[in-house]
Amino acid sequence: MNASDRTPADLLRSALAADPARPLVTFYDDATGERVELSVATFANWVAKTANLLQGDLAAAPGDRLALLLPAHWQSAVWLLAASSVGVTVEVGGDPADADLVVSGPDTLEAARACSGERVALALRPLGGRFPQPPAGFADYAVEVPGQGDRFAPYAPVDPDAPALAVGGLELTGVQLVGRARADAAELGLAPGSRLLSGRAYDSWDGLSAGLFAPLVAGGSVVLCRNLGELSQEGLDKRVESERVTNTAV
Repeated sequence: MNASDRTPADLLRSALAADPARPLVTFYDDATGERVELSVATFANWVAKTANLLQGDLAAAPGDRLALLLPAHWQSAVWLLAASSVGVTVEVGGDPADADLVVSGPDTLEAARACSGERVALALRPLGGRFPQPPAGFADYAVEVPGQGDRFAPYAPVDPDAPALAVGGLELTGVQLVGRARADAAELGLAPGSRLLSGRAYDSWDGLSAGLFAPLVAGGSVVLCRNLGELSQEGLDKRVESERVTNTAV
């Protein structure tokens, strides 16, 4: 990645310019058997569409705070980068009552109703499927995002020194986030082309870093595994081999 990258959105732009066809996020849910692989280009397209939804339909602006109530999932990673593209601060597991908008999975809808702003729900079904019945009071992400534009331009420049992420009592600006991700990538031994398998949850900085930011800053990719405890050691060994994993964080 470029030394001048100062926000997560900058990191994604650099990855797209360097090699759009390489894998970036390979997601497994070992409770359902789901596997999804997204190249840099495909992931960036999801991010652009989501950022357009966030900025346009949801009227989010730099400085707004988004409560993200989602597990480790490829769509969660998309929302983290989309918020960075707009300049919205993501509060992972944040209190919806204190947030300007909320993004919720199917298991946290009741808690998400405390948000008085815009509410978006994700079914987290395979292939990004929609809810069979849209939850009342929520926009269904799978319904709203496909029609959004494939290119994104923020209405206002994103300040890299503004808060970008809050998780587990830690709040980071864009610059601080990128700096910590660089340090983590070095500690994990990541280099361009590395494939990091992460079974960590997205409820801590360590989980978010291993599951997205450190591989992204290193020019590598992540094999993101939800419900990894469902997998046997033999199954894990086979995955490490088949996915050409070079590093692990479990």
